[in-house]
Amino acid sequence: MKKSFAAVLAVLAAFSMTACGGSSSAPATTAAATTAAATTVAAETKAEETKAAETKAEETKAEETKAEETKAEGAKAEGGTFIVGFDQDFPPMGFVGNDGEFTGFDLDLAKEAAARMGKEVVYQPIAWDSKDAELDAGTIDCIWNGFTINGREENYTWSDPYMTNDQVFVVAKDSGIASAKDLAGKVVEVQVDSSAQAALNDLPELTGTFSALQTTPDYNTAIMDLQSGAVDAIAMDSTVAGYKITTGNLDLVVLPDSFAAETYGIGFKKGNTELADQVNAVMKEMAADGTLEKISNEWFGMDVTIIGK
Repeated sequence: MKKSFAAVLAVLAAFSMTACGGSSSAPATTAAATTAAATTVAAETKAEETKAAETKAEETKAEETKAEETKAEGAKAEGGTFIVGFDQDFPPMGFVGNDGEFTGFDLDLAKEAAARMGKEVVYQPIAWDSKDAELDAGTIDCIWNGFTINGREENYTWSDPYMTNDQVFVVAKDSGIASAKDLAGKVVEVQVDSSAQAALNDLPELTGTFSALQTTPDYNTAIMDLQSGAVDAIAMDSTVAGYKITTGNLDLVVLPDSFAAETYGIGFKKGNTELADQVNAVMKEMAADGTLEKISNEWFGMDVTIIGK
């Protein structure tokens, strides 16, 4: 017992000496510890706040995504899908934008029409010369892409015409070609199975003067052929020609004499009057409330539509 008591006294003495000898450094050590602790708490608090903000952002994004999915599912459940067949190389009617997404005047019209019918719009790019097979197979509900009615009246069930268009020739600015008469002996290119090709087939007195009338799958290729000098002219829609030349700042010009006037419509499988009537109804609504004019102004800077006019 005495030995244990002596040991306790020794320990207490040691603590006492340490306290007396280190009295000058203790406050500094305590302050440093307090600062370190405060820094740690602040860092932990900031980390917690950052995590909370990230969690909230993720939850918000998840809620927005869920809302969009619910909206799409609701539209699909209510009225199904509305699958729009279009040529994705046909600006400004339907094409792939710089962001990689499908866009265009006709696609914007189709999106609005689908919403008003309670349907989910689906953009389905197609090869233009396969459009009839796609429609017959039911892989698309309609052809909506600067689709000319003239000459095809009996092949489809049509919507009412919604805009007019001309078929024209496009040449290089420095080509020396000023009119269709100057195309004699020249190579002219046209998109296969297009309205321009159909119109030219009805003008043998004109095409007979060309050295060649050849086809290409799309107008992007045709314009590259024209710029490279592989062809002398392109026969195409004035709407598309004007848009491509303006937005692409191309050294091309449209000849003043058009070789065909036409109207655009929405083509449905022959006999599908039910869907055609639905689309006609909402297009008339869109014309009456100014939506057609608004979308047209966004793409052309003017109202090119003819419904209700």
